Parts: sequence; structure tokens; C-alpha cells
Amino acid sequence: MIEFFLSNPLVGTVVLGLWIALVLYGFSALWWLFEAVVLARGGSVGPDDVEWDLSDVQVRVMTIDAEAVVQGTVASIPDEIEDVHVVAEAPIDVEGATVHVVPESFECAATNKGRAVEWARRNVPCSKEYVLYLDEDTIVTDFHGLPDADVVQFTEKPLYTGSRIAYLSEVFRVGYQFEQFGFHRLRYPLYAWGGGVAIRKSLEDEITWDRATITEDTNFIWKAADRRDISFAVLDTRFRNQAPPSIRSMIKQRRRWISGTRADGGLLPLRYRPLYHTRIVAWALSPLVPFLVVAAVAFPGTAPGMGYYELFSLALLGMLFVYMLAGSFGYRKSPLLWPLYLALTPVAFVPHSLGALWGLLSPVETFEVTEKVEPETVEAVNDDLSEGDIADHDGTGRLRDRSGFDSSLFGDD
Repeated sequence: MIEFFLSNPLVGTVVLGLWIALVLYGFSALWWLFEAVVLARGGSVGPDDVEWDLSDVQVRVMTIDAEAVVQGTVASIPDEIEDVHVVAEAPIDVEGATVHVVPESFECAATNKGRAVEWARRNVPCSKEYVLYLDEDTIVTDFHGLPDADVVQFTEKPLYTGSRIAYLSEVFRVGYQFEQFGFHRLRYPLYAWGGGVAIRKSLEDEITWDRATITEDTNFIWKAADRRDISFAVLDTRFRNQAPPSIRSMIKQRRRWISGTRADGGLLPLRYRPLYHTRIVAWALSPLVPFLVVAAVAFPGTAPGMGYYELFSLALLGMLFVYMLAGSFGYRKSPLLWPLYLALTPVAFVPHSLGALWGLLSPVETFEVTEKVEPETVEAVNDDLSEGDIADHDGTGRLRDRSGFDSSLFGDD
């Protein structure tokens, strides 16, 4: 092996680079399997397996000024929750909630959305056990209460909003996020976002949101875990939020996610950082995995061990299809559609990773809200939704209450 590299330095450098890329992605894939298969056992809490009632929850919906979008979110909150607040950056009129406008004069260390969340913590009275934070486009589903945990992460299932490629990428992402069910066994859950996050009020006041970050949910949970042992639960209710309406908005969203988590990585202890940074690199460089396979097939015998390289690269390519299959299951898609989703996997994971690659090469430091569409638009583009379905939804059942699997490729169940 050493003689080969000395006699073929250029080819040897290329081969070494290929092996490094393979090892990085392989480590990330093996860790995901360990989380999803081993750590995830017992990590999913069902909608009815709760210990705190809806009356123990205050809801805060965060927005800039998306009045129509927020109205759909507030309408979906169960009637049993009477303590509903909207925290906005500009005056809006929302029926069924108390609207608070963050004053321009308010100053703290937090910026952008984190600044608004911190203002709400200080100024919105709360006597409940939990504060449930919802994004402006989150449609509550199957919500009957909360398990007894310091932080409760809700699962999500983004709705189709007009971009088929963005929707496919969300199916892929939801599949990858099955690893969240294993986070309850980690001292530091690796991220918290999407769907909704409920925080025990006493923990929120202890940790606060008063830090500069563009991924405030993950930042909060890492600071809390650093301060003391916290309990983490995943409530599998599949809240509905919106898939980005365009590829451009999705790529910018992913860029912000990767930039924020990279910037906050110093909060993690040293033992977590190799895993954490490997995952970032693997996410950003996943479109290169097919090229690893091509390189192994195109240059057989070029260097010692290339036969093993071909085998391992094919296995890693297969993992991309595993994530898509998990997403199809999470979306409750009909098994008859699974082969089609698997065939569309390359269409899904490439744009999903482009934003991460952009954030890896050129991190963003400012928060930018992902474009949202009004509920009427969501209902119009989803054949299985009718006009008024979102406004009439009460949050205690599924958005479309029917049994069985979803048989539409881009529709809603």
C-alpha cells in the first residue's frame, strides 16, 4: 500500500480523498442506524400517552406579520387550550388569540426570532406548566396533552404547497429525522426543530433565550443540557407545517439551519463534536455519494482496496434510499407508492443537500423567514383538502380523519 502511494502520488491522493469521504459519510450513516434501530426503542410517545392535560399548556405562535397564515395555525389549536398568544413584529389581527407586538425599543443579546421569544418570556404572563412554541404555519394535529419531560419535541409532516421537488425533499428529511426517537438516550439531543417544541416553563426561565443565534431551539436545548440533566421526549403527533413553496426558499432554509448549528457547535462537549461535525459534512456532501460509486466502478483495481471501496460505497448509496423509505412510512404513504418514492430519491436528496453545502461553504449570520403561503393556497393545491378544512380543524385529530394509507403522490392524508 505504501509503495503504491509513493510510486503514484497523484492517484494516491485522489484515492485517499475518496476513502476519507467514504469514512465520513459511513460514520454518519452507521450512527443513524444505531439511533433509529437501537436507541429509538421506547423513544416514541403516542398522542394519548400523556401526563399533562391541554389545560396545562400555554401556546405562543411566533411570526413577523403573516396574519392569514397565523390565523390558520390559531384555528387548529384545540379549544381546551384557552391561553393562546401570538408574538409578532408588527400589529396584526388574529381571532382566538392575544396578539403581542415586540417593541422596537426592546434590547437583549438574542437577535431576530430569538429576540422575540426572549421578549415573550419576559413579558407574556404564564402560569402553566408548559409553553408550546409553534411556527406561524404549524397546523396542530392529534394533540391531547404532554408527557412529563422538560423538553417535548413534536414530529412533523410538511404539507405540499406547490413545489413537488421541495415536497419530495421534505419526505426525505422526515425519514432522516426518525433518529429523533433515539435522542431521549443522549445527554445532548442533537437538534430540536420542526413541528413544535414544548418547554417546561421553569426550565425556560432558568435557561432563557437570551443568546445570539439563528437556530434558537437547538441552542436552547444544548444550553439546558449543559446546565443540568434534562428529560427529552418525542411526541409522535405529526403536526402539519408547510413544505417550502419553491426550491429557492428551501435551499435558503437549509443554509440557515446548517449555518446556525455550525455556529453553536461550540456548546457541545468534545466527545460530541466529531459526531456532530461529521453529520454536517455528510449532509452537505451527500450528493457526492453516487460519484463515489462511479469512481469505484470506473477505476477497478486502480489502488489496493478499491474492491472493498465499491462495496462500501454501494451500501452508503443504499442508505439514501433507506431515509426515503422511512419518510414514506412517516407520511403514511401507500406501500404501492413506495417504489415510486424510492425511484425519486435522487430528486429529493440533491436539493435538500445543496442548501447545507452552501451553508458549509458560506455560512449566513442573519435570520430569514422561509416563505409561507395562505391556508387557502394549501387547500387549493392539495386535492384531498377542501376549502375551509384548515379553519375547521380542531387540532385533536388528523387534518383529514380517515383510516388507511395516503394514496396520492403529492397530496395530503
